[in-house]
Amino acid sequence: MQAASQPRIKGFHAHVYYDAESFEQARQLCEEAARRFPLKMGRLHREPVGPHPDWSCQLAFRPELFGELVPWLALNRAGLNVLVHPITGSDLRDHRDYPLWMGEVRPLDLSDLRDGEIEYQL
Repeated sequence: MQAASQPRIKGFHAHVYYDAESFEQARQLCEEAARRFPLKMGRLHREPVGPHPDWSCQLAFRPELFGELVPWLALNRAGLNVLVHPITGSDLRDHRDYPLWMGEVRPLDLSDLRDGEIEYQL
């Protein structure tokens, strides 16, 4: 593949998945990540949101943080499932074609995601 045809990565989302039993563990992990790193922590959802099949919390971060944050999550997730995907401007491709998983791969509902341009604040 030619470099010119590859999308530009504008940032990343890490989605930490949990349930009622692991809610407190996930809260602590996400809050500690927000204390340690310059990222935006989303809400701790107590229901599936968007394409995510489980309760989740989103951590949004810039590309230059990837090399520090993702290894930290890998070492500190303590069994929680984490989806990391780039933000290229296409929600569909970002979730379907480019995901990285820590733990169990969970089935995403891609039916409402689009291939068109979308912007996120990082």
